Amino acid sequence: MKTLFAICLATTLGLSGVQSAQQEGNPEAAKIAREGSQAAKNQDWSKAIERFHKAAEMDRKYTQSLALAYQQRAFSYANDQRFQDALNDLGEAIRINYEQRAAVENKINDYDKAVADYEVAIKINPGEIKNHLYRGSIYELRGDLQNAMAETDSALKINSKNKEALERKQRLQKIQSATAPTPPPNAPPVTAPPKKNP
Repeated sequence: MKTLFAICLATTLGLSGVQSAQQEGNPEAAKIAREGSQAAKNQDWSKAIERFHKAAEMDRKYTQSLALAYQQRAFSYANDQRFQDALNDLGEAIRINYEQRAAVENKINDYDKAVADYEVAIKINPGEIKNHLYRGSIYELRGDLQNAMAETDSALKINSKNKEALERKQRLQKIQSATAPTPPPNAPPVTAPPKKNP
């Protein structure tokens, strides 16, 4: 019980630290994150998650607070013997942490690790389009057009109207057509070999 109290106290302090980071950026997201912090202080984890989720959609700097709120709700569920709910929330917190780590690895050009972490995040939540887009971006940057196209196609399966994915697909197709080998000018057309009659 003392351990749970210590974890709750540390998390509450961490969530209240969100307020100091709210001085810059999106003011609406900051307001919503403050509501999330207040809900966390009151141990209303579902409201905290809802508020931090909305704030993180507006400004990614609130994503870590969202992960902490999921962890805290998981601890609360475990104390109530709601183990499957606890596992679900811990899984969501882990997914968020993989996404964040991959984003940092991408920023420091550690692309192999970023691709691997995005892969884990995709396995945890295959319907999250941004992980496919980020991996596609890394592959494109590295010149791996085949994998870039595969990730772009995966993103388009999730949302066929996603602007970023549509633009990347068009760009990749242009690159592929520009780099495709062209036959020599006077080469005869390639035909299939004649069929042999038995």
